[in-house]
Amino acid sequence: MDLVAAFVFFAGAMAVGLGCRLPMFWAMIVGYFAFVAVGLHRGYPLGVLLKMSWQGAKNSLIVIRVLLLIGMLTGLWRSAGTFAFLVTWGMRLVKPSLFILAAYALSCGLSYAIGTSFGVAGTLGVALMALARGGGANELITAGAIMSGIYFGDRCSPASSCANLVASLTGTELYNNIKLMMKTSLVAVVGSCLFYYLLSLAYPMPRADSGMILSLEKSFNLTPWVIVPAVIMFVMPLLKVRSLYAFLASIAFAWGCTVCFQHASWDNSLRYAVLGFFAEPGSAAALFNGGGLKSMLDMCAVLFISGTYSGIFDGTHMLDGLQERLAGFMRRTSSFAALTLVGIIANGIFCNQTIGIMMTTQMMKRPYERAGLSRTELAQDIANSTVVTAGLIPWCIACSVPLAMLEVSAQALPYAAYLYLLPLSYALMKKIWFKS
Repeated sequence: MDLVAAFVFFAGAMAVGLGCRLPMFWAMIVGYFAFVAVGLHRGYPLGVLLKMSWQGAKNSLIVIRVLLLIGMLTGLWRSAGTFAFLVTWGMRLVKPSLFILAAYALSCGLSYAIGTSFGVAGTLGVALMALARGGGANELITAGAIMSGIYFGDRCSPASSCANLVASLTGTELYNNIKLMMKTSLVAVVGSCLFYYLLSLAYPMPRADSGMILSLEKSFNLTPWVIVPAVIMFVMPLLKVRSLYAFLASIAFAWGCTVCFQHASWDNSLRYAVLGFFAEPGSAAALFNGGGLKSMLDMCAVLFISGTYSGIFDGTHMLDGLQERLAGFMRRTSSFAALTLVGIIANGIFCNQTIGIMMTTQMMKRPYERAGLSRTELAQDIANSTVVTAGLIPWCIACSVPLAMLEVSAQALPYAAYLYLLPLSYALMKKIWFKS
Protein backbone atom coordinates (compact mmCIF):
# COMPACT_ATOMS: atom_id res chain seq x y z
CA MET A 1 0.00 0.00 0.00
CA ASP A 2 2.92 2.35 0.62
CA LEU A 3 3.96 2.04 -3.04
CA VAL A 4 0.40 2.70 -4.25
CA ALA A 5 0.27 5.79 -2.03
CA ALA A 6 3.59 6.98 -3.51
CA PHE A 7 2.28 6.60 -7.07
CA VAL A 8 -0.94 8.43 -6.18
CA PHE A 9 1.09 11.20 -4.57
CA PHE A 10 3.30 11.39 -7.67
CA ALA A 11 0.29 11.52 -10.00
CA GLY A 12 -1.23 14.26 -7.83
CA ALA A 13 1.99 16.27 -8.04
CA MET A 14 1.93 15.92 -11.82
CA ALA A 15 -1.68 17.11 -11.96
CA VAL A 16 -0.94 20.13 -9.76
CA GLY A 17 2.15 20.92 -11.80
CA LEU A 18 0.21 20.80 -15.07
CA GLY A 19 -2.57 22.91 -13.61
CA CYS A 20 -0.12 25.54 -12.33
CA ARG A 21 2.07 25.29 -15.45
CA LEU A 22 5.15 24.40 -13.41
CA PRO A 23 8.18 22.74 -15.00
CA MET A 24 7.80 18.98 -14.98
CA PHE A 25 10.95 18.33 -12.97
CA TRP A 26 9.31 19.76 -9.83
CA ALA A 27 6.74 16.97 -9.91
CA MET A 28 9.57 14.52 -10.58
CA ILE A 29 11.37 15.73 -7.46
CA VAL A 30 8.20 15.28 -5.41
CA GLY A 31 7.90 11.76 -6.79
CA TYR A 32 11.53 11.06 -5.92
CA PHE A 33 10.97 11.96 -2.28
CA ALA A 34 7.82 9.81 -2.27
CA PHE A 35 9.74 6.75 -3.48
CA VAL A 36 12.62 7.45 -1.08
CA ALA A 37 10.01 7.51 1.69
CA VAL A 38 8.79 4.08 0.56
CA GLY A 39 12.36 2.81 0.69
CA LEU A 40 12.84 4.20 4.21
CA HIS A 41 9.54 2.65 5.29
CA ARG A 42 10.79 -0.71 4.03
CA GLY A 43 13.96 -0.50 6.12
CA TYR A 44 16.58 0.82 3.69
CA PRO A 45 18.98 3.42 5.20
CA LEU A 46 18.95 6.88 3.60
CA GLY A 47 22.61 6.58 2.60
CA VAL A 48 21.93 3.34 0.73
CA LEU A 49 18.95 4.90 -1.08
CA LEU A 50 21.04 7.92 -2.10
CA LYS A 51 23.75 5.59 -3.43
CA MET A 52 21.11 3.68 -5.42
CA SER A 53 19.83 7.00 -6.76
CA TRP A 54 23.26 8.06 -8.00
CA GLN A 55 23.97 4.67 -9.59
CA GLY A 56 20.81 5.04 -11.64
CA ALA A 57 21.21 8.74 -12.41
CA LYS A 58 24.79 8.60 -13.68
CA ASN A 59 23.70 6.34 -16.54
CA SER A 60 21.70 9.27 -17.91
CA LEU A 61 24.66 11.65 -18.20
CA ILE A 62 25.70 10.48 -21.69
CA VAL A 63 22.19 11.07 -23.03
CA ILE A 64 21.98 14.44 -21.27
CA ARG A 65 25.06 15.52 -23.21
CA VAL A 66 23.30 14.57 -26.45
CA LEU A 67 20.15 16.44 -25.45
CA LEU A 68 22.13 19.61 -24.75
CA LEU A 69 23.72 19.32 -28.19
CA ILE A 70 20.26 18.85 -29.72
CA GLY A 71 19.15 22.07 -28.02
CA MET A 72 22.08 24.02 -29.46
CA LEU A 73 21.48 22.42 -32.85
CA THR A 74 17.81 23.44 -33.02
CA GLY A 75 18.58 26.99 -31.89
CA LEU A 76 21.20 27.48 -34.60
CA TRP A 77 19.19 25.74 -37.32
CA ARG A 78 16.46 28.28 -36.66
CA SER A 79 18.82 31.26 -36.80
CA ALA A 80 20.78 29.91 -39.80
CA GLY A 81 17.64 29.69 -41.94
CA THR A 82 17.80 25.89 -42.16
CA PHE A 83 14.24 25.49 -40.87
CA ALA A 84 13.01 28.30 -43.14
CA PHE A 85 14.68 26.69 -46.16
CA LEU A 86 13.08 23.30 -45.42
CA VAL A 87 9.66 24.87 -44.91
CA THR A 88 9.68 27.15 -47.96
CA TRP A 89 10.96 24.54 -50.39
CA GLY A 90 8.65 21.97 -48.91
CA MET A 91 5.68 24.27 -49.48
CA ARG A 92 6.85 25.02 -53.01
CA LEU A 93 6.54 21.32 -53.80
CA VAL A 94 3.00 21.12 -52.46
CA LYS A 95 0.41 20.51 -55.16
CA PRO A 96 -3.06 21.74 -54.18
CA SER A 97 -4.58 18.49 -55.47
CA LEU A 98 -2.37 16.46 -53.10
CA PHE A 99 -2.11 18.94 -50.26
CA ILE A 100 -3.08 16.58 -47.42
CA LEU A 101 -0.62 13.89 -48.54
CA ALA A 102 2.07 16.57 -48.91
CA ALA A 103 1.34 17.89 -45.40
CA TYR A 104 1.97 14.39 -44.00
CA ALA A 105 5.11 13.79 -46.08
CA LEU A 106 6.64 17.18 -45.28
CA SER A 107 5.91 16.77 -41.56
CA CYS A 108 7.57 13.34 -41.63
CA GLY A 109 10.65 14.72 -43.37
CA LEU A 110 11.13 17.74 -41.13
CA SER A 111 10.40 15.81 -37.94
CA TYR A 112 13.04 13.27 -38.89
CA ALA A 113 15.49 16.06 -39.65
CA ILE A 114 15.05 17.94 -36.38
CA GLY A 115 13.64 15.24 -34.08
CA THR A 116 10.96 17.25 -32.29
CA SER A 117 7.21 16.93 -32.64
CA PHE A 118 6.52 20.28 -30.96
CA GLY A 119 9.15 22.02 -33.09
CA VAL A 120 7.58 20.80 -36.33
CA ALA A 121 4.03 21.51 -35.18
CA GLY A 122 5.04 25.05 -34.20
CA THR A 123 6.87 25.81 -37.45
CA LEU A 124 5.94 23.78 -40.52
CA GLY A 125 2.63 22.76 -38.94
CA VAL A 126 1.57 26.36 -38.36
CA ALA A 127 2.59 27.25 -41.92
CA LEU A 128 0.68 24.32 -43.40
CA MET A 129 -2.44 25.18 -41.39
CA ALA A 130 -2.21 28.75 -42.65
CA LEU A 131 -2.07 27.40 -46.21
CA ALA A 132 -5.00 25.08 -45.50
CA ARG A 133 -7.15 27.90 -44.14
CA GLY A 134 -6.14 30.26 -46.93
CA GLY A 135 -6.66 27.64 -49.62
CA GLY A 136 -9.94 26.20 -48.32
CA ALA A 137 -8.61 22.74 -47.38
CA ASN A 138 -10.22 20.66 -44.62
CA GLU A 139 -8.55 21.87 -41.40
CA LEU A 140 -9.22 18.77 -39.29
CA ILE A 141 -7.87 16.37 -41.90
CA THR A 142 -4.81 18.58 -42.45
CA ALA A 143 -4.14 18.70 -38.71
CA GLY A 144 -4.50 14.91 -38.48
CA ALA A 145 -1.94 14.48 -41.26
CA ILE A 146 0.45 16.83 -39.48
CA MET A 147 -0.02 14.97 -36.16
CA SER A 148 0.88 11.74 -37.95
CA GLY A 149 3.97 13.28 -39.51
CA ILE A 150 5.39 14.95 -36.43
CA TYR A 151 5.40 11.66 -34.50
CA PHE A 152 7.20 9.84 -37.30
CA GLY A 153 10.40 11.74 -36.53
CA ASP A 154 9.73 12.14 -32.81
CA ARG A 155 9.84 8.34 -32.63
CA CYS A 156 12.87 7.53 -34.79
CA SER A 157 15.07 10.57 -35.49
CA PRO A 158 18.69 10.52 -34.21
CA ALA A 159 18.05 14.09 -33.02
CA SER A 160 14.92 13.12 -31.08
CA SER A 161 15.10 13.41 -27.30
CA CYS A 162 12.40 10.75 -27.21
CA ALA A 163 14.44 8.22 -29.23
CA ASN A 164 17.50 8.96 -27.12
CA LEU A 165 15.45 8.52 -23.94
CA VAL A 166 14.15 5.11 -25.03
CA ALA A 167 17.69 3.98 -25.91
CA SER A 168 19.03 5.20 -22.57
CA LEU A 169 16.33 3.65 -20.39
CA THR A 170 16.41 0.28 -22.17
CA GLY A 171 20.21 0.13 -22.42
CA THR A 172 20.18 -0.23 -26.22
CA GLU A 173 22.15 1.41 -29.05
CA LEU A 174 20.38 4.39 -30.64
CA TYR A 175 21.25 3.80 -34.30
CA ASN A 176 20.47 0.08 -34.13
CA ASN A 177 17.07 1.03 -32.69
CA ILE A 178 16.48 3.54 -35.48
CA LYS A 179 17.28 1.02 -38.24
CA LEU A 180 14.78 -1.42 -36.80
CA MET A 181 12.21 1.33 -36.17
CA MET A 182 12.33 2.20 -39.85
CA LYS A 183 11.60 -1.40 -40.79
CA THR A 184 8.82 -1.90 -38.26
CA SER A 185 7.08 1.32 -39.32
CA LEU A 186 7.09 0.61 -43.05
CA VAL A 187 3.55 -0.81 -43.20
CA ALA A 188 2.17 2.08 -41.13
CA VAL A 189 3.94 4.68 -43.28
CA VAL A 190 2.70 3.15 -46.54
CA GLY A 191 -0.80 2.75 -45.12
CA SER A 192 -0.81 6.38 -43.97
CA CYS A 193 0.37 7.57 -47.39
CA LEU A 194 -2.48 5.68 -49.05
CA PHE A 195 -4.97 7.05 -46.51
CA TYR A 196 -3.89 10.66 -47.08
CA TYR A 197 -3.70 10.19 -50.84
CA LEU A 198 -7.34 9.12 -50.89
CA LEU A 199 -8.31 12.00 -48.59
CA SER A 200 -6.40 14.42 -50.84
CA LEU A 201 -8.49 13.25 -53.79
CA ALA A 202 -11.70 13.48 -51.77
CA TYR A 203 -10.87 16.87 -50.19
CA PRO A 204 -8.54 18.77 -52.57
CA MET A 205 -7.36 22.27 -51.73
CA PRO A 206 -9.21 24.62 -54.11
CA ARG A 207 -6.50 27.28 -54.22
CA ALA A 208 -2.90 27.91 -53.11
CA ASP A 209 -1.46 30.89 -51.22
CA SER A 210 2.24 31.75 -51.64
CA GLY A 211 2.25 34.66 -49.18
CA MET A 212 3.93 32.62 -46.44
CA ILE A 213 6.81 31.66 -48.74
CA LEU A 214 7.42 35.26 -49.80
CA SER A 215 7.42 36.44 -46.18
CA LEU A 216 10.02 33.85 -45.17
CA GLU A 217 12.23 34.69 -48.14
CA LYS A 218 12.25 38.32 -47.02
CA SER A 219 13.16 37.36 -43.46
CA PHE A 220 16.04 34.98 -44.27
CA ASN A 221 18.77 34.67 -46.86
CA LEU A 222 17.78 31.23 -48.14
CA THR A 223 20.96 30.36 -49.99
CA PRO A 224 21.38 26.60 -50.56
CA TRP A 225 24.27 26.68 -48.07
CA VAL A 226 21.82 26.89 -45.16
CA ILE A 227 20.58 23.36 -45.88
CA VAL A 228 24.06 21.90 -45.27
CA PRO A 229 23.61 21.56 -41.46
CA ALA A 230 20.63 19.27 -42.11
CA VAL A 231 22.52 17.33 -44.79
CA ILE A 232 25.33 16.75 -42.32
CA MET A 233 22.90 15.19 -39.83
CA PHE A 234 21.53 12.91 -42.54
CA VAL A 235 24.79 11.85 -44.19
CA MET A 236 27.36 11.50 -41.41
CA PRO A 237 25.47 8.77 -39.48
CA LEU A 238 25.09 6.85 -42.76
CA LEU A 239 28.88 6.96 -43.05
CA LYS A 240 29.05 5.45 -39.54
CA VAL A 241 30.45 8.65 -38.03
CA ARG A 242 29.75 8.89 -34.30
CA SER A 243 26.61 10.88 -33.54
CA LEU A 244 28.60 13.25 -31.28
CA TYR A 245 30.77 14.34 -34.21
CA ALA A 246 27.71 14.70 -36.48
CA PHE A 247 26.07 17.01 -33.95
CA LEU A 248 29.22 19.09 -33.49
CA ALA A 249 29.79 19.42 -37.25
CA SER A 250 26.17 20.44 -37.86
CA ILE A 251 26.27 22.96 -34.99
CA ALA A 252 29.51 24.48 -36.30
CA PHE A 253 28.19 24.84 -39.84
CA ALA A 254 24.86 26.26 -38.65
CA TRP A 255 26.74 28.81 -36.55
CA GLY A 256 28.75 29.78 -39.64
CA CYS A 257 25.56 30.18 -41.69
CA THR A 258 24.03 32.33 -38.96
CA VAL A 259 27.01 34.69 -38.99
CA CYS A 260 27.82 34.70 -42.71
CA PHE A 261 24.42 34.51 -44.41
CA GLN A 262 21.97 35.86 -41.82
CA HIS A 263 24.48 38.54 -40.70
CA ALA A 264 24.08 37.87 -36.98
CA SER A 265 26.80 39.07 -34.65
CA TRP A 266 29.00 36.59 -32.80
CA ASP A 267 27.26 37.51 -29.55
CA ASN A 268 23.80 36.95 -30.99
CA SER A 269 24.76 33.66 -32.61
CA LEU A 270 26.07 32.40 -29.27
CA ARG A 271 22.86 33.59 -27.64
CA TYR A 272 20.81 31.66 -30.22
CA ALA A 273 22.77 28.50 -29.42
CA VAL A 274 22.29 28.85 -25.66
CA LEU A 275 18.98 30.70 -25.21
CA GLY A 276 17.29 29.95 -28.53
CA PHE A 277 16.39 31.97 -31.60
CA PHE A 278 14.24 35.05 -31.15
CA ALA A 279 12.72 37.36 -33.76
CA GLU A 280 10.27 40.18 -33.28
CA PRO A 281 6.69 38.94 -32.70
CA GLY A 282 4.55 39.31 -35.78
CA SER A 283 7.41 38.80 -38.24
CA ALA A 284 7.60 35.70 -40.42
CA ALA A 285 10.90 34.79 -38.75
CA ALA A 286 9.12 34.63 -35.37
CA LEU A 287 7.53 31.42 -36.60
CA PHE A 288 10.85 29.77 -35.74
CA ASN A 289 11.41 31.28 -32.29
CA GLY A 290 12.68 28.78 -29.74
CA GLY A 291 15.27 26.04 -29.44
CA GLY A 292 18.64 26.52 -27.80
CA LEU A 293 20.44 24.66 -25.04
CA LYS A 294 18.06 26.24 -22.52
CA SER A 295 15.07 24.49 -24.11
CA MET A 296 16.53 21.12 -23.14
CA LEU A 297 17.25 21.84 -19.48
CA ASP A 298 13.82 20.68 -18.30
CA MET A 299 14.15 17.44 -20.29
CA CYS A 300 17.67 16.89 -18.95
CA ALA A 301 16.48 17.38 -15.38
CA VAL A 302 13.62 14.94 -15.97
CA LEU A 303 15.99 12.38 -17.46
CA PHE A 304 18.45 12.72 -14.57
CA ILE A 305 15.71 12.35 -11.95
CA SER A 306 14.16 9.43 -13.83
CA GLY A 307 17.54 7.76 -13.51
CA THR A 308 17.29 8.06 -9.73
CA TYR A 309 13.90 6.33 -9.90
CA SER A 310 15.48 3.50 -11.85
CA GLY A 311 18.23 3.11 -9.26
CA ILE A 312 15.74 3.00 -6.36
CA PHE A 313 13.33 0.64 -8.12
CA ASP A 314 16.11 -1.77 -9.07
CA GLY A 315 17.91 -1.59 -5.74
CA THR A 316 14.89 -2.01 -3.48
CA HIS A 317 12.87 -4.33 -5.78
CA MET A 318 9.79 -2.35 -4.77
CA LEU A 319 8.13 -2.99 -8.13
CA ASP A 320 8.50 -6.77 -7.94
CA GLY A 321 4.89 -7.44 -6.91
CA LEU A 322 3.43 -5.33 -9.68
CA GLN A 323 5.86 -6.78 -12.19
CA GLU A 324 4.81 -10.30 -11.25
CA ARG A 325 1.21 -9.40 -12.07
CA LEU A 326 2.31 -7.89 -15.37
CA ALA A 327 4.29 -11.02 -16.17
CA GLY A 328 1.14 -13.06 -15.59
CA PHE A 329 -0.85 -10.76 -17.86
CA MET A 330 1.87 -11.14 -20.51
CA ARG A 331 1.50 -14.92 -20.38
CA ARG A 332 -2.27 -14.67 -20.84
CA THR A 333 -2.08 -12.16 -23.68
CA SER A 334 1.24 -11.05 -25.19
CA SER A 335 4.21 -8.94 -24.21
CA PHE A 336 3.23 -6.14 -26.59
CA ALA A 337 -0.39 -6.10 -25.41
CA ALA A 338 0.70 -5.84 -21.77
CA LEU A 339 3.23 -3.11 -22.50
CA THR A 340 0.78 -1.13 -24.63
CA LEU A 341 -1.78 -1.20 -21.83
CA VAL A 342 0.81 -0.02 -19.29
CA GLY A 343 1.93 2.74 -21.66
CA ILE A 344 -1.59 4.02 -22.29
CA ILE A 345 -2.35 4.05 -18.56
CA ALA A 346 0.94 5.83 -17.78
CA ASN A 347 0.37 8.43 -20.50
CA GLY A 348 -3.19 8.93 -19.34
CA ILE A 349 -2.39 9.28 -15.64
CA PHE A 350 0.77 11.38 -15.88
CA CYS A 351 -0.32 13.33 -18.99
CA ASN A 352 3.24 13.32 -20.27
CA GLN A 353 5.00 11.25 -22.92
CA THR A 354 8.38 11.36 -21.15
CA ILE A 355 6.93 10.08 -17.87
CA GLY A 356 4.92 7.52 -19.81
CA ILE A 357 8.08 6.16 -21.43
CA MET A 358 9.94 6.17 -18.13
CA MET A 359 7.20 4.40 -16.17
CA THR A 360 6.56 1.86 -18.93
CA THR A 361 10.25 0.97 -19.03
CA GLN A 362 10.44 0.62 -15.25
CA MET A 363 7.33 -1.54 -15.10
CA MET A 364 8.14 -3.81 -18.03
CA LYS A 365 11.94 -4.19 -17.98
CA ARG A 366 12.03 -7.07 -15.50
CA PRO A 367 8.99 -8.97 -16.88
CA TYR A 368 10.66 -8.87 -20.31
CA GLU A 369 13.94 -10.14 -18.86
CA ARG A 370 12.19 -12.98 -17.05
CA ALA A 371 10.37 -13.93 -20.25
CA GLY A 372 13.71 -14.09 -22.09
CA LEU A 373 12.91 -11.09 -24.29
CA SER A 374 15.73 -8.81 -25.42
CA ARG A 375 16.25 -5.17 -24.56
CA THR A 376 15.98 -4.40 -28.27
CA GLU A 377 12.49 -5.89 -28.31
CA LEU A 378 11.56 -3.83 -25.25
CA ALA A 379 12.82 -0.66 -26.96
CA GLN A 380 10.86 -1.41 -30.16
CA ASP A 381 7.69 -2.22 -28.24
CA ILE A 382 7.89 1.09 -26.37
CA ALA A 383 8.62 3.05 -29.55
CA ASN A 384 5.67 1.43 -31.32
CA SER A 385 3.17 1.94 -28.51
CA THR A 386 3.87 4.31 -25.61
CA VAL A 387 5.64 6.90 -27.76
CA VAL A 388 2.84 7.30 -30.30
CA THR A 389 -0.24 6.61 -28.17
CA ALA A 390 0.67 9.70 -26.12
CA GLY A 391 -0.32 11.69 -29.20
CA LEU A 392 -3.84 10.24 -29.09
CA ILE A 393 -4.75 11.10 -25.49
CA PRO A 394 -6.38 14.56 -25.63
CA TRP A 395 -5.36 15.62 -22.09
CA CYS A 396 -1.75 14.44 -22.51
CA ILE A 397 0.56 17.34 -23.39
CA ALA A 398 2.00 15.29 -26.27
CA CYS A 399 -1.43 15.70 -27.87
CA SER A 400 -2.87 18.90 -26.43
CA VAL A 401 0.16 21.12 -27.16
CA PRO A 402 0.46 20.32 -30.90
CA LEU A 403 -3.30 20.63 -31.33
CA ALA A 404 -3.18 24.03 -29.64
CA MET A 405 -0.36 25.11 -31.96
CA LEU A 406 -2.40 24.00 -34.97
CA GLU A 407 -5.49 25.70 -33.50
CA VAL A 408 -7.78 22.69 -33.88
CA SER A 409 -9.70 20.48 -31.46
CA ALA A 410 -9.32 16.79 -30.65
CA GLN A 411 -11.74 16.14 -33.52
CA ALA A 412 -8.61 15.99 -35.70
CA LEU A 413 -7.34 12.85 -33.94
CA PRO A 414 -9.39 10.33 -35.99
CA TYR A 415 -7.41 11.52 -39.01
CA ALA A 416 -4.01 10.90 -37.35
CA ALA A 417 -3.74 7.56 -39.14
CA TYR A 418 -0.08 6.82 -38.42
CA LEU A 419 -0.66 6.90 -34.66
CA TYR A 420 -3.23 4.10 -35.03
CA LEU A 421 -1.66 2.10 -37.82
CA LEU A 422 1.78 1.81 -36.22
CA PRO A 423 0.77 -0.10 -33.05
CA LEU A 424 -1.76 -2.18 -34.99
CA SER A 425 0.55 -3.19 -37.85
CA TYR A 426 3.41 -3.86 -35.44
CA ALA A 427 1.23 -6.09 -33.27
CA LEU A 428 0.13 -8.10 -36.30
CA MET A 429 3.62 -8.43 -37.77
CA LYS A 430 5.80 -8.55 -34.66
CA LYS A 431 6.64 -12.23 -35.16
CA ILE A 432 8.49 -11.24 -38.33
CA TRP A 433 10.88 -9.07 -36.31
CA PHE A 434 11.10 -11.06 -33.09
CA LYS A 435 10.72 -14.77 -32.62
CA SER A 436 9.25 -14.93 -29.13
